[in-house]
Amino acid sequence: MLVTLKEVLGDAQKQGYAVGLFNTVNLEMAKAVISAAEESRSPVIVGSAEILLGHCDIPQLADILLPMIQKSPVPIVLHYDHGLTYDRVIQALRCGFSSVMYDCSGCSLEENLKNCREMASIAHAFGASIEAELGHVGSGAAGSKESAGGEDHSVYTQPDQAKEFVEYTKVDALAVAIGTAHGPYLKTPKLDLQRLEEIRRTIDTPLVLHGGSGLSDQDFRNCIERGIAKINIFTDIDQAGCRGACRAMEAGAACLTDLMPEITAEIQATVRHKMELFGSVGKA
Repeated sequence: MLVTLKEVLGDAQKQGYAVGLFNTVNLEMAKAVISAAEESRSPVIVGSAEILLGHCDIPQLADILLPMIQKSPVPIVLHYDHGLTYDRVIQALRCGFSSVMYDCSGCSLEENLKNCREMASIAHAFGASIEAELGHVGSGAAGSKESAGGEDHSVYTQPDQAKEFVEYTKVDALAVAIGTAHGPYLKTPKLDLQRLEEIRRTIDTPLVLHGGSGLSDQDFRNCIERGIAKINIFTDIDQAGCRGACRAMEAGAACLTDLMPEITAEIQATVRHKMELFGSVGKA
Protein backbone atom coordinates (compact mmCIF):
# COMPACT_ATOMS: atom_id res chain seq x y z
CA MET A 1 0.00 0.00 0.00
CA LEU A 2 1.19 3.48 -0.83
CA VAL A 3 1.81 5.69 2.22
CA THR A 4 3.70 8.88 2.99
CA LEU A 5 7.02 9.30 4.75
CA LYS A 6 5.26 11.03 7.62
CA GLU A 7 3.09 7.98 8.26
CA VAL A 8 5.88 5.42 8.54
CA LEU A 9 8.40 7.60 10.35
CA GLY A 10 5.95 8.63 13.04
CA ASP A 11 5.63 5.06 14.26
CA ALA A 12 9.35 4.39 13.85
CA GLN A 13 10.18 7.38 16.02
CA LYS A 14 7.71 6.36 18.73
CA GLN A 15 8.88 2.75 18.87
CA GLY A 16 12.60 3.35 18.43
CA TYR A 17 13.34 1.66 15.11
CA ALA A 18 14.32 2.93 11.66
CA VAL A 19 12.82 2.44 8.21
CA GLY A 20 15.19 1.84 5.33
CA LEU A 21 15.14 3.74 2.05
CA PHE A 22 16.50 1.47 -0.66
CA ASN A 23 17.03 3.30 -3.94
CA THR A 24 16.21 1.27 -7.05
CA VAL A 25 16.97 1.74 -10.73
CA ASN A 26 15.42 -1.35 -12.35
CA LEU A 27 12.85 -4.11 -11.94
CA GLU A 28 15.25 -6.58 -10.31
CA MET A 29 16.12 -4.14 -7.53
CA ALA A 30 12.48 -3.17 -7.03
CA LYS A 31 11.36 -6.81 -6.79
CA ALA A 32 14.12 -7.54 -4.29
CA VAL A 33 13.30 -4.64 -1.97
CA ILE A 34 9.53 -5.11 -2.00
CA SER A 35 9.79 -8.90 -1.59
CA ALA A 36 12.10 -8.44 1.41
CA ALA A 37 9.60 -6.03 2.96
CA GLU A 38 6.69 -8.41 2.42
CA GLU A 39 8.59 -11.41 3.80
CA SER A 40 9.74 -9.41 6.81
CA ARG A 41 6.40 -7.61 7.32
CA SER A 42 8.38 -4.41 7.35
CA PRO A 43 7.49 -0.91 6.20
CA VAL A 44 9.91 0.26 3.54
CA ILE A 45 10.80 3.28 1.42
CA VAL A 46 11.67 2.79 -2.26
CA GLY A 47 12.46 5.19 -5.06
CA SER A 48 15.53 6.74 -6.59
CA ALA A 49 17.71 9.83 -6.47
CA GLU A 50 18.16 12.58 -9.03
CA ILE A 51 21.78 11.55 -9.57
CA LEU A 52 20.54 8.08 -10.63
CA LEU A 53 18.05 9.26 -13.23
CA GLY A 54 20.43 8.37 -16.06
CA HIS A 55 19.59 4.75 -15.30
CA CYS A 56 15.81 5.17 -15.06
CA ASP A 57 13.84 8.41 -15.29
CA ILE A 58 11.00 9.58 -13.05
CA PRO A 59 8.01 8.47 -15.21
CA GLN A 60 9.63 5.06 -15.81
CA LEU A 61 10.21 4.61 -12.09
CA ALA A 62 6.61 5.52 -11.33
CA ASP A 63 5.36 3.06 -13.97
CA ILE A 64 7.47 0.27 -12.48
CA LEU A 65 7.02 0.95 -8.78
CA LEU A 66 3.48 2.29 -8.29
CA PRO A 67 1.63 -0.88 -9.44
CA MET A 68 3.91 -3.05 -7.27
CA ILE A 69 3.40 -0.77 -4.27
CA GLN A 70 -0.37 -0.57 -4.65
CA LYS A 71 -0.67 -4.38 -4.71
CA SER A 72 1.57 -4.89 -1.70
CA PRO A 73 0.09 -5.59 1.76
CA VAL A 74 2.87 -3.68 3.56
CA PRO A 75 3.19 0.12 3.83
CA ILE A 76 5.56 1.45 1.18
CA VAL A 77 6.67 5.03 0.57
CA LEU A 78 7.57 6.03 -2.99
CA HIS A 79 10.31 8.57 -2.37
CA TYR A 80 12.23 10.88 -4.69
CA ASP A 81 15.63 11.18 -3.01
CA HIS A 82 18.06 14.10 -3.23
CA GLY A 83 15.95 16.15 -5.59
CA LEU A 84 18.32 18.90 -6.66
CA THR A 85 16.15 20.83 -9.09
CA TYR A 86 12.71 22.33 -8.61
CA ASP A 87 11.33 20.98 -11.89
CA ARG A 88 12.36 17.37 -11.21
CA VAL A 89 10.84 17.41 -7.71
CA ILE A 90 7.57 18.76 -9.14
CA GLN A 91 7.68 16.07 -11.83
CA ALA A 92 8.02 13.38 -9.16
CA LEU A 93 5.00 14.74 -7.29
CA ARG A 94 2.95 14.83 -10.48
CA CYS A 95 3.96 11.23 -11.26
CA GLY A 96 2.54 10.05 -7.93
CA PHE A 97 5.53 9.94 -5.59
CA SER A 98 4.23 10.09 -2.02
CA SER A 99 7.42 11.68 -0.68
CA VAL A 100 10.17 13.93 -1.99
CA MET A 101 13.47 15.26 -0.72
CA TYR A 102 14.35 18.76 -1.83
CA ASP A 103 18.09 18.94 -1.30
CA CYS A 104 19.17 22.56 -1.05
CA SER A 105 21.99 21.76 1.37
CA GLY A 106 24.54 23.13 -1.10
CA CYS A 107 22.89 26.55 -0.92
CA SER A 108 23.17 29.18 1.76
CA LEU A 109 21.10 28.68 4.90
CA GLU A 110 18.77 31.47 3.81
CA GLU A 111 18.18 29.86 0.41
CA ASN A 112 17.72 26.43 1.97
CA LEU A 113 15.08 27.82 4.32
CA LYS A 114 13.23 29.71 1.59
CA ASN A 115 13.32 26.93 -1.00
CA CYS A 116 12.29 24.14 1.38
CA ARG A 117 9.45 26.16 2.87
CA GLU A 118 8.08 26.76 -0.63
CA MET A 119 8.45 23.11 -1.65
CA ALA A 120 6.93 21.87 1.62
CA SER A 121 3.80 23.85 0.86
CA ILE A 122 3.63 22.35 -2.64
CA ALA A 123 4.33 18.78 -1.50
CA HIS A 124 1.68 18.98 1.21
CA ALA A 125 -0.82 20.26 -1.35
CA PHE A 126 -0.15 17.05 -3.33
CA GLY A 127 -0.75 15.02 -0.16
CA ALA A 128 2.94 14.06 -0.08
CA SER A 129 5.63 14.33 2.59
CA ILE A 130 8.90 16.21 2.26
CA GLU A 131 12.43 15.71 3.57
CA ALA A 132 15.16 18.34 3.64
CA GLU A 133 18.84 18.38 4.58
CA LEU A 134 20.56 20.77 6.95
CA GLY A 135 24.33 20.78 6.94
CA HIS A 136 25.73 18.77 4.07
CA VAL A 137 26.32 15.03 3.66
CA GLY A 138 28.94 14.96 0.94
CA SER A 139 31.03 12.36 -0.84
CA GLY A 140 33.41 9.85 0.69
CA ALA A 141 36.02 10.90 -1.86
CA ALA A 142 39.52 11.40 -0.51
CA GLY A 143 40.37 15.01 0.17
CA SER A 144 36.80 16.20 0.40
CA LYS A 145 36.03 18.30 3.46
CA GLU A 146 32.72 16.42 3.64
CA SER A 147 34.44 13.04 3.61
CA ALA A 148 33.84 10.69 6.51
CA GLY A 149 36.18 11.20 9.41
CA GLY A 150 37.27 14.65 8.22
CA GLU A 151 38.36 17.30 10.71
CA ASP A 152 36.30 20.14 9.23
CA HIS A 153 32.91 20.09 10.95
CA SER A 154 31.65 23.21 9.20
CA VAL A 155 29.34 21.08 7.03
CA TYR A 156 27.82 19.28 10.04
CA THR A 157 24.27 20.06 11.18
CA GLN A 158 24.09 22.73 13.87
CA PRO A 159 21.49 21.82 16.52
CA ASP A 160 20.37 25.41 17.11
CA GLN A 161 19.79 25.88 13.37
CA ALA A 162 17.81 22.63 13.19
CA LYS A 163 15.04 24.02 15.41
CA GLU A 164 14.72 27.19 13.34
CA PHE A 165 14.82 25.19 10.13
CA VAL A 166 12.01 22.72 10.84
CA GLU A 167 9.77 25.34 12.43
CA TYR A 168 10.12 27.67 9.45
CA THR A 169 10.01 25.16 6.59
CA LYS A 170 7.41 22.71 8.00
CA VAL A 171 9.31 19.74 6.52
CA ASP A 172 8.32 16.23 7.67
CA ALA A 173 11.83 14.78 8.04
CA LEU A 174 15.32 16.22 8.37
CA ALA A 175 18.52 14.66 7.06
CA VAL A 176 21.43 15.46 9.35
CA ALA A 177 25.17 15.61 8.73
CA ILE A 178 27.06 13.93 11.57
CA GLY A 179 30.04 12.38 9.78
CA THR A 180 28.59 10.04 7.17
CA ALA A 181 29.23 10.35 3.43
CA HIS A 182 27.68 9.07 0.23
CA GLY A 183 29.23 6.22 -1.71
CA PRO A 184 31.94 3.78 -0.62
CA TYR A 185 33.96 4.86 2.41
CA LEU A 186 37.68 5.28 1.85
CA LYS A 187 38.34 5.41 5.59
CA THR A 188 36.41 4.52 8.73
CA PRO A 189 33.78 7.16 9.49
CA LYS A 190 33.75 8.87 12.88
CA LEU A 191 30.18 9.68 13.75
CA ASP A 192 29.41 12.64 15.99
CA LEU A 193 26.85 10.88 18.18
CA GLN A 194 26.85 13.66 20.76
CA ARG A 195 25.75 16.09 18.05
CA LEU A 196 23.01 13.68 17.02
CA GLU A 197 21.77 13.46 20.62
CA GLU A 198 21.67 17.23 20.84
CA ILE A 199 19.73 17.57 17.60
CA ARG A 200 17.23 14.97 18.82
CA ARG A 201 16.73 16.88 22.08
CA THR A 202 16.21 20.09 20.12
CA ILE A 203 13.55 18.95 17.63
CA ASP A 204 10.78 16.34 17.37
CA THR A 205 10.94 16.02 13.56
CA PRO A 206 12.03 12.53 12.41
CA LEU A 207 15.75 12.42 11.64
CA VAL A 208 17.35 10.82 8.58
CA LEU A 209 20.79 9.29 8.15
CA HIS A 210 22.26 9.49 4.66
CA GLY A 211 25.41 7.64 3.59
CA GLY A 212 24.37 4.46 5.40
CA SER A 213 26.12 1.97 3.12
CA GLY A 214 29.41 0.89 4.66
CA LEU A 215 28.62 1.75 8.28
CA SER A 216 29.07 -1.00 10.86
CA ASP A 217 26.12 -2.72 12.49
CA GLN A 218 27.02 -0.98 15.74
CA ASP A 219 27.07 2.40 13.99
CA PHE A 220 23.48 1.81 12.91
CA ARG A 221 22.41 0.71 16.40
CA ASN A 222 24.04 3.78 17.94
CA CYS A 223 22.28 6.13 15.54
CA ILE A 224 18.86 4.51 15.93
CA GLU A 225 19.19 4.60 19.72
CA ARG A 226 19.83 8.34 19.43
CA GLY A 227 16.82 9.12 17.28
CA ILE A 228 17.46 8.24 13.63
CA ALA A 229 14.17 7.03 12.09
CA LYS A 230 15.12 6.69 8.39
CA ILE A 231 18.34 5.29 6.90
CA ASN A 232 19.33 5.59 3.24
CA ILE A 233 20.95 2.63 1.51
CA PHE A 234 22.03 2.32 -2.11
CA THR A 235 25.70 1.36 -2.48
CA ASP A 236 25.26 -1.79 -0.37
CA ILE A 237 22.44 -3.17 -2.53
CA ASP A 238 24.11 -1.98 -5.74
CA GLN A 239 27.19 -3.99 -4.81
CA ALA A 240 25.02 -6.93 -3.72
CA GLY A 241 23.49 -7.07 -7.20
CA CYS A 242 26.98 -7.17 -8.68
CA ARG A 243 27.92 -10.07 -6.39
CA GLY A 244 24.83 -11.95 -7.51
CA ALA A 245 25.69 -11.43 -11.17
CA CYS A 246 29.28 -12.57 -10.62
CA ARG A 247 28.15 -15.70 -8.80
CA ALA A 248 25.77 -16.56 -11.63
CA MET A 249 28.51 -16.09 -14.22
CA GLU A 250 30.90 -18.26 -12.22
CA ALA A 251 28.19 -20.93 -12.20
CA GLY A 252 28.01 -20.82 -15.99
CA ALA A 253 25.32 -18.24 -16.74
CA ALA A 254 25.37 -17.48 -20.46
CA CYS A 255 22.66 -14.83 -20.81
CA LEU A 256 21.08 -11.91 -18.99
CA THR A 257 18.02 -13.86 -17.87
CA ASP A 258 20.34 -16.29 -16.08
CA LEU A 259 21.83 -13.39 -14.10
CA MET A 260 18.57 -11.76 -13.03
CA PRO A 261 17.40 -14.29 -10.39
CA GLU A 262 20.79 -14.22 -8.63
CA ILE A 263 20.90 -10.42 -8.72
CA THR A 264 17.46 -10.21 -7.12
CA ALA A 265 18.21 -12.88 -4.53
CA GLU A 266 21.44 -11.23 -3.35
CA ILE A 267 19.82 -7.79 -3.07
CA GLN A 268 16.84 -9.25 -1.26
CA ALA A 269 19.07 -10.94 1.32
CA THR A 270 20.97 -7.69 1.88
CA VAL A 271 17.77 -5.69 2.34
CA ARG A 272 16.37 -8.29 4.72
CA HIS A 273 19.50 -8.06 6.88
CA LYS A 274 19.22 -4.27 7.02
CA MET A 275 15.57 -4.50 8.06
CA GLU A 276 16.48 -6.85 10.90
CA LEU A 277 19.28 -4.52 11.95
CA PHE A 278 17.07 -1.42 11.78
CA GLY A 279 14.38 -3.11 13.89
CA SER A 280 11.57 -2.67 11.33
CA VAL A 281 10.76 -6.40 10.93
CA GLY A 282 7.21 -7.15 11.98
CA LYS A 283 6.25 -3.47 12.16
CA ALA A 284 4.08 -3.42 9.03
